[in-house]
Amino acid sequence: MEAVILILVLLVVAFMALGVYATVKAVGAAKRGVDRTLTQARRTVEDTTLRARSFGQVGVAGELAQLRLSLRTSMRATQEALQSGAVEDASLAESLGLFERLGVHGRELDEDLKRLEREPDRTTVASLLPGLKERTERITKAADSLRWAARDRARQFADDDLASLNAQIDVEAGALRHWTTEEPAPEHADGGQGRPTANRPTTGPAGGGEPPQALTAPDPRLGTGYPWQKSARPETTN
Repeated sequence: MEAVILILVLLVVAFMALGVYATVKAVGAAKRGVDRTLTQARRTVEDTTLRARSFGQVGVAGELAQLRLSLRTSMRATQEALQSGAVEDASLAESLGLFERLGVHGRELDEDLKRLEREPDRTTVASLLPGLKERTERITKAADSLRWAARDRARQFADDDLASLNAQIDVEAGALRHWTTEEPAPEHADGGQGRPTANRPTTGPAGGGEPPQALTAPDPRLGTGYPWQKSARPETTN
């Protein structure tokens, strides 16, 4: 009896621990979701503010906003392109590593630009603009180079696959058209054979020879569900 009670207690404790673990995991996942939402909302607000400043302000303030907006747009586009491409192309892992290193310089530049936006000495800030523009161009150029290289690689793979698919389809199409049959050679009175006749497609009884085998129509119920494919109408019974 004591053993049964001990087992029951252990089961209760195990279920309680499992419930606590599941609760902690759920709370953590919810917190991460909220953090991602807040981060995305903050980035959206910052991008909108920078875009408004770059078009609505002139002078040093407008140029700083334009530099920050250009930097953030290029880095974000490259990050999304590399991360999405790495899912199907493992060779982009090294490119992601290089981008992470580039991202360190991008964050440092963004912090410098953000700090200079609050600098009251506009004359000093104006004197720093040429160097800031050069840093921004170097970083964005490197990010753009990685992004376009990844896109060119993906497009080349797609072109190669399409070319191979076209070749296979041409072979299959040629095989599907081999429905001709060989006509028997007519016998002459002397028992000899005449000249062999070339193969030609038969069109039925009037065409001579045996009719070709019927081509089996595809079953419409075996469709693959492509967006351009019409769904077959269900059969009705009276």
